[in-house]
Amino acid sequence: HFLRNHWHWNSLYSPSILPAMGKSKKKEEAVFLRKKITLLRAFSLLIGSMVGSGIFIAPTGVLKNSGNIGLSLTVWFACGILSMFGALSYAELGTRITKSGGHYIYILETLGPLPGFLFLWAEYFAIRPANSAVVALAFGRYILEPFFAPCLAPLLAVKLVALLGYYIVLVLNSWSVSWSARLQTVLSIIKLAALILVIVPGMMLLAQGHTENFQDAFNNQTLVLDKLPLAFYAGMFAYSGWFQTCFVREELVKPERNIPLAVIVSLITVIVGYMLTNVSYYTVLTAADVLASQAVAVTFQNLTSLIPFLVSLSCFGTMNGGIFTFSRTLFVASREGQWPPLFSMIHIQRHTPLPAVMLMFPLVTAMICVGDLYHLLNFFSFSRWLFIGLATLGLIIDRYRRPEIRSPFKVPLMIPVSFTIICLFTVAMSFYSDPVNISIGCAIVLSGFPVYCLLINRSMPKSCCAMFRK
Repeated sequence: HFLRNHWHWNSLYSPSILPAMGKSKKKEEAVFLRKKITLLRAFSLLIGSMVGSGIFIAPTGVLKNSGNIGLSLTVWFACGILSMFGALSYAELGTRITKSGGHYIYILETLGPLPGFLFLWAEYFAIRPANSAVVALAFGRYILEPFFAPCLAPLLAVKLVALLGYYIVLVLNSWSVSWSARLQTVLSIIKLAALILVIVPGMMLLAQGHTENFQDAFNNQTLVLDKLPLAFYAGMFAYSGWFQTCFVREELVKPERNIPLAVIVSLITVIVGYMLTNVSYYTVLTAADVLASQAVAVTFQNLTSLIPFLVSLSCFGTMNGGIFTFSRTLFVASREGQWPPLFSMIHIQRHTPLPAVMLMFPLVTAMICVGDLYHLLNFFSFSRWLFIGLATLGLIIDRYRRPEIRSPFKVPLMIPVSFTIICLFTVAMSFYSDPVNISIGCAIVLSGFPVYCLLINRSMPKSCCAMFRK
């Protein structure tokens, strides 16, 4: 009775069933996750999710694993094009499948319940907590580095500030959807301002003829192929976030129009911004400077002391966007019967999925306390890109399985095919690049299999075919 009076759950997006619950339609509509995300907010969500800690910490990982400046810039551009292919494929999925939930719902609807559950399992135990911990640690480092320069900030202090920042975002997302969305819009502007403050000084120096760092950009002729997947993981981490609108599809205004428009405009903006930012980095810094830095943009503080502060706010916005969308994944999974019903509940006054928002609290706290930034990055990247590749594979399969669906937005078949092949090939290669972290990630994914057999589909041992849609 308490839960029924204070929470509303299951089929929260379906107004047609609400009168049957014995309450007035007007009163029931108050508990909906309403369509509050306009085109501007969708654009802000994407920019706010992509432009975060990645562009300010990933250059070190890209350069370290690519070997030289020229190849690292090539990797950055290739990651941008690959992200555009993935974003266009997801835009079509978002117009074919009308449910929220992003990767989870696309895998569930196109490949079946077992792959969908395995993604959900990996997302909760590996992908999201590790990703959130990486961004939170970057937030803590950028907040503190200016106070300890030229020395590194104490690791304990970084982790304490990281935890504080993450908890503030949790409270905000538990309090109000509208406030979270408005903050994301403001922080997206701040993120772009941070990029501009890095780009402009670098471009000015480049125009004055400071090109010495680009001499012999491909000087290391030995291409270490086994490390290249890790360079792509670092670059794709910086671009990751192009899929965020698909997590809140049912809360978007005019999704058929706004999803494709938001992803195309935002990704073009980010690709151009990232390329100019990296050129600026290498105009001011040598390759050795970048490799030695754990917070690349802090080096620019002699140009303007605002940059570390703006970068920390940028990381804060990425945390906000991640919590905002992940809570919707759990919400939808509960509605589909693959997660406890508690997490399909939303607060009757706040209209926020509070249980889903708070679920990540213990795991993220643990990973911030014991994890290392770059090891966490490799750890979760395997699972993330495996399932993103499976989602676009699902689009290819769904096109042939259900040709009667007329999607208002359709991409050439070459785009999802190319994206899927590259994703799965990179995932396979990464086993050789970082076998320890990748094996741990793989083990976490496979550990969901017996859970699915025992709790989700008890008839599983009788027929493995029941795992997949026919």
